[in-house]
Amino acid sequence: MAVPAVRPQLLCLLLFLAITAVHSRFLSSSISNPSSDLVSDGIHDGIQNRTNSYYHLLLNSSEEPETESCEQSYGFMPCTTTALGNMFLIIVYGYLMFLAATYLSSGSELLLEILGPGIVGGLFLPALGALPDAMLIMVSGLSGSVETAQSQVSVGMGLLAGSTVMLLTLIWGTCILVGKCDIRETDSIAIDGQDTKGMHLTSSGVSTDIWTCYAARIMAISVIPFVIVQFPQMIHSTAGRQVAVLIGLVVSVSMFISYCLYQVFQPWVQRRRLAFAKHKHVISGILKHLKQRSLGRLLDDDGEPDREVIRKLFGTIDVDKDNYVSASELKALIIGITFDEINFDRDDAVAKVMSDFDSSLDARIDENEFVHGVTKWLNEAKRGAGSITAPDAGPRTMKFINDYHLQTKKEHTLLGAGEETEQSDEVIEEVENPKWISFKAVLMLMLGTAIAAAFADPLVDAVDNFSAATSIPTFFISFIALPLATNSSEAVSAIIFATRKKFRTASLTFSELYGAVTMNNVLCLSVFLAIVYIRGLVWDFSSEVLVILIVCLVMGAFASFRTTFPLWTASIAFLLYPFSLALVYVLDYVFGWS
Repeated sequence: MAVPAVRPQLLCLLLFLAITAVHSRFLSSSISNPSSDLVSDGIHDGIQNRTNSYYHLLLNSSEEPETESCEQSYGFMPCTTTALGNMFLIIVYGYLMFLAATYLSSGSELLLEILGPGIVGGLFLPALGALPDAMLIMVSGLSGSVETAQSQVSVGMGLLAGSTVMLLTLIWGTCILVGKCDIRETDSIAIDGQDTKGMHLTSSGVSTDIWTCYAARIMAISVIPFVIVQFPQMIHSTAGRQVAVLIGLVVSVSMFISYCLYQVFQPWVQRRRLAFAKHKHVISGILKHLKQRSLGRLLDDDGEPDREVIRKLFGTIDVDKDNYVSASELKALIIGITFDEINFDRDDAVAKVMSDFDSSLDARIDENEFVHGVTKWLNEAKRGAGSITAPDAGPRTMKFINDYHLQTKKEHTLLGAGEETEQSDEVIEEVENPKWISFKAVLMLMLGTAIAAAFADPLVDAVDNFSAATSIPTFFISFIALPLATNSSEAVSAIIFATRKKFRTASLTFSELYGAVTMNNVLCLSVFLAIVYIRGLVWDFSSEVLVILIVCLVMGAFASFRTTFPLWTASIAFLLYPFSLALVYVLDYVFGWS
């Protein structure tokens, strides 16, 4: 894994700090001796009294600007009251927050390469990905007095809402555009690497696995704390707002812990689901093969399994005619069946089929066990294919078996079965010098954390000062500008990943987008609610919460029940971004919600 160079960014950071130090020293010297030039001129001219009066006038006239002057962060960081100056500071501090996010992301990947998934991937890395946002939200509510914190906390809410909306609208839609492939008509799944239909709205798009649907559902569920906190305002009650904030905080922290545990155990669950899907596909393949070899119809006129035909099939499989099907005969049957390029362990498949049939546990299958097992499989196939209770015999027999076979193949694909093949084709290199890689990862994580902690407060102050200079509400500035700084590395990575135009990379891309929004809704909201409760701030963000709920629920419901997204779905995502901004403006400044 290539690690981005640290030296150029560090030089920029050191240069910025040097300019800051010179700037602060100039300010301190000018403040400590503001009249040195005037006094020297006065002595030189011999008009001491007039100079003193001028000096007195100068000091009095400087009292009014002092009330409008900016307050330096940490007592030495540069600040200004002009719009252009604050815009420059927002760009500089935003770039530094972007560096922090980049270092955290690179360090996390190195640490994951050394330690692997599990606890590191489930607990540590998700929290690090949301750290820059959490830092900005925290300092927006901790700065100064309660009154100052109440005015600046809208920066944190703007960042929280802006990050969620940007990821689910602009970035989501862009990933659809750059990752689109031709959609196959038979199973409605995008074909890897094939993009011949251009900008066709329905025949071109992106497909993801079923686990991405689960990630979208979790994202939709993660908005519950917002509803809890907003409930007193929904019923127009002011008495229980602090209690609602506390309950929302407890629920949010609990959901964060639950989500981390899910991330830890998800690979195990995924392997179990995939193994079950492979077994179902083996069953459908064997049924299809038995139908082709049967001397009659597998279903009788009433649509029930024909036991006599199944008994005849038993005789064709029992090669040595000892009235038993052994493991070797069963393996020979499975090896002779084509399973549509799906890779699986033949010995494992034989063991699972044997366990389905061998009720006597004697490691062989007699005729009655065979008839009972095939009958059970046929009934499962009828239910799985969505057929009616008593399908017609003859042509319908083969149709529902074919439908079941195609369905199990699609389920196998949607569970991400292709990932194992792709990963096995890749050259797996051992990590050289793991101690040095671990040290570098920890160093990058510490550096990213330090930059985020140091420049979060100045960035919030710059946004607040820019708002005062331009009369633009801080929410809209933080909604549009700050997510570009804190989420840009994640967004660029997702878009680049989507351009590979593969089923696996598309699934990973959208899963990470949903996961990032989930972390916003649980971790960042937990930090926000903790600050509101501890400092006794007023929760007055009805329009902002409504925007988050609409975007998360619309995109969550949209992605929870489908795995293929044609090109036209990108337009819905893109339209939600300006809709969100317009909705907040109308609710706040037309209807006076906040």
